[in-house]
Amino acid sequence: MAIDFIDDSAGLSDVPGFRVGAAGCDIRNKKLDRLDLTLIVADQPCNAAGVFTTNDVKAAPVRYSQNILLLSQGKIRGVVANSGNANACTSVQGDADAQLMAEISAQAVGAPTEAFLVCSTGRIGELLPMTKVAQGISTASKNLSNKATEGRRAAESILTSDTRPKTATASFVWQGKKVTVAGFAKGAGMIEPNMATMLAFVATDADVNAAYLKKSLLSATQQSFNCVSVDGDMSTNDTVILMASGVSKVVVDEKADVDLQKLFQLAVDKICFALAEKIVGDGEKITKVVSVEIQGARTREDAEKIARAIGNSLLVKSSWFGEDPNWGRLADAAGYARTGLDEAKLDIHYNDVPAVIKGVPIPENKPKWKEVVKARQFKVRINLNLGSAQFRLLASDLTDGYVNYNKSE
Repeated sequence: MAIDFIDDSAGLSDVPGFRVGAAGCDIRNKKLDRLDLTLIVADQPCNAAGVFTTNDVKAAPVRYSQNILLLSQGKIRGVVANSGNANACTSVQGDADAQLMAEISAQAVGAPTEAFLVCSTGRIGELLPMTKVAQGISTASKNLSNKATEGRRAAESILTSDTRPKTATASFVWQGKKVTVAGFAKGAGMIEPNMATMLAFVATDADVNAAYLKKSLLSATQQSFNCVSVDGDMSTNDTVILMASGVSKVVVDEKADVDLQKLFQLAVDKICFALAEKIVGDGEKITKVVSVEIQGARTREDAEKIARAIGNSLLVKSSWFGEDPNWGRLADAAGYARTGLDEAKLDIHYNDVPAVIKGVPIPENKPKWKEVVKARQFKVRINLNLGSAQFRLLASDLTDGYVNYNKSE
């Protein structure tokens, strides 16, 4: 099944049926000439689905968007998103401000007032400067375009501590018709499974109903955004939105050809995987991206527990930063996940270089381990040899730069 993929693309402006517009309105109150607000607008009402943070403390825009998707049965007109202020822990005023953002956005493009979802990211516990936000929405609406330059500006507008925009585009041809799936995302700190302090917006020109979009998004998210960890913190604002314009007139649903369903899911997966990897790769002050791959577990849940124990271990993360192949810390973390592993069956590899086989260390390979962990990206592969289940987690190291950066954040 052929999927064409463009890394670092123009993002949502690649998808027929959608326009984006960005603006800078100084939400951070730092007098900086920085983009911090974007509108994503469907030319016609579109179907949509969302996945949100599981944190008990949910930001006002998360609660608002969840409610709108429920009430509208997944039929919306667009999304307004801002960076610089999370509108989280802001009580009833935060709820009112999230609703007002949606209403102003809808009015700016001539849509019903309940047609917009709202997403925010940034500092927690501060009220939005709504006069500035309103001006930003007005400016962004005037900038709405499907041009690549505006797509890239939109991707830039949602960044916080990120160092670069994150975009990707995939496409395939079905019975002579091209189908496009594209997205952009942000995320660098407060990154932990069940998503992160992250926003991701994905769109397609396939004709997909809201229920099928939700199914597809859940499947992709479980294997991508929910399989990353930078610092072990879960945010209040995590949101992934998937929208479908239907412009291509290629209908994807439960009744569609099985090969078409597979192609569509593959394209959505590819975009979500790419954006998730970009998020980990841009983690706050990191120097390493490590693929923690657990194999041979009794269940997927066991494999996931072990991967998360390793990926979130401060001792393990610190050793990665120090380029020290301390496999003992891996074994220790795997053990305190308490899944009932058998040390005598445990295999540990750095990339393809064995460190432990059936519980027996192979110290003569230490020079090769050291070479592996010097790279910016490498794999830690652990086979429990207890079953056939597996799980992969993308994790990062923990640096002194991260600590220093967050002392004032």
